[in-house]
Amino acid sequence: MTLSAPGSAHLVLAQNVVHLDQAAAVFEAMLEGWRRQQSARFLRAGTIGARLRLIRRLEAFSGLYPWQWAPADGEAFIDHLRSTTVEAVSTARSYEIDISLFMEYLLDPRYGWAGVCADQFGDVPQAIFHEGNSIQHKLDYEGDPRRRPLSYDEIQALFDAADARSGTIQGRGVKGALGAARDAAVLKTIYAFGLRRTEASRLDLVDLRRNSQAPQFGGFGVVMVRYGKAPKGAPPKRRTVLLVPEMDWVVETLDQWLTEIRPRFSPPDRHPALWVTERGGRLSPRSINEAFVAARDDARLDRSLNLHCLRHSAVTHWTEFGYPARFVQEQVGHAHASTTSIYTHVSNEYRNKLLKASLMGRLGDHWDGAPT
Repeated sequence: MTLSAPGSAHLVLAQNVVHLDQAAAVFEAMLEGWRRQQSARFLRAGTIGARLRLIRRLEAFSGLYPWQWAPADGEAFIDHLRSTTVEAVSTARSYEIDISLFMEYLLDPRYGWAGVCADQFGDVPQAIFHEGNSIQHKLDYEGDPRRRPLSYDEIQALFDAADARSGTIQGRGVKGALGAARDAAVLKTIYAFGLRRTEASRLDLVDLRRNSQAPQFGGFGVVMVRYGKAPKGAPPKRRTVLLVPEMDWVVETLDQWLTEIRPRFSPPDRHPALWVTERGGRLSPRSINEAFVAARDDARLDRSLNLHCLRHSAVTHWTEFGYPARFVQEQVGHAHASTTSIYTHVSNEYRNKLLKASLMGRLGDHWDGAPT
């Protein structure tokens, strides 16, 4: 018995049925087949839905069906997006990749769509993006170059501004002082442990642990991240983030949050979340982002800096503290060291320190910069 691959044409096309609009029916069957194929790979529903909507957008833009598409149609679509809604190169490339995946699915003989199109419409699908008309991936990082790690002085200014917001709000006699104190604690925790905003939002009380090798940190020596960024088709990645001695100031921050501030939001047994709102719910990633923006603007820092820059800052500063690249990679949960290197932008002072150490090692007393 021959088993058919999920998404095969004969599994989704109604047999012996004549449709009023046969072309539209085949197009819908193609989309359903592709949905099944991706679902069989355990891709997230959100990823699948976004890809299907993209294909529908291309069909609506071109006025043609996939077996009629040519490279010129793909080029016109991307050009239209570039002139209207899409500015980031990485976004445009992801669209090209998703469309190419759909065309590869249609051309794969295991699914039988080429034969269906040839029999019913006298035409077959073709690849519409190729080396000559697609965006080439030449750079490791293509984001806004103004988004960078914060310097130590900028980190201090940001946290000072975040701390000051609570007192300022309290002085005005309006609500929000406790929320501002919480926001300051969240931002400090994100930096100290190199977290993403969603990871910080999804932390529960039980995710704060002791580190038997660093008992001086009490119950804050380890953060268990259970909702890390997942590769496509995989569940959330888990990792263990260790508190490093250079960031031990966050122990006082977390202790104050748990013993003095959080109980005024919600009884400990009411909600498992580490970070809760005034109404006793879980603090959202969006709210964390808004907290960063407010503190950044109060500190009069560059408005191009975003919350993710705190994670970049942690990676850079851990590196400057002298921690091995592999340790830093494990801390932030990167599968590849090259990803971590993109995050790392060490200061000139640190680079000069390494340079001096190297020169001293090679030249010793013959180096002009050696101390006398």
